[in-house]
Amino acid sequence: MRFYLLFLQLLLLHSVGVAGEETIVFIGHSGLPKTDLSTLQRVYTGRVISIAQQEVLPLNYPPGDPLREQFLEVVMRQSEEQYTGYWLVRKYVGKGAPPVEFATMDALIKYVTSTPGAIGYLPASKVPMGANIIFKP
Repeated sequence: MRFYLLFLQLLLLHSVGVAGEETIVFIGHSGLPKTDLSTLQRVYTGRVISIAQQEVLPLNYPPGDPLREQFLEVVMRQSEEQYTGYWLVRKYVGKGAPPVEFATMDALIKYVTSTPGAIGYLPASKVPMGANIIFKP
């Protein structure tokens, strides 16, 4: 019985994440192809501006949002201060602007589905039916 409970706990941790957070899934406008984590990291730092010859527009949540914090920790491997500082310098030297921020997940989803090139991230359980999943770990 103990082995069975341990197995269930490990299974739950794997599907939700070590800190109790869900896996982040990236969705894109219908015209975008699947991609890899490295490309998405470069998109969210402004180093890649197109995927498959289509200009991309990364979307984010505002600082302090728990999903953004998870994204920065798990995907970008940066703190909020590092990420914000990176974009301050990049903007100052004329190398672009940080991703557009959306206060709600619903607004982000609506924008991704209606804007060519848009990319956003969500918890796996919140991905709408028929969404174009471009990356899922």
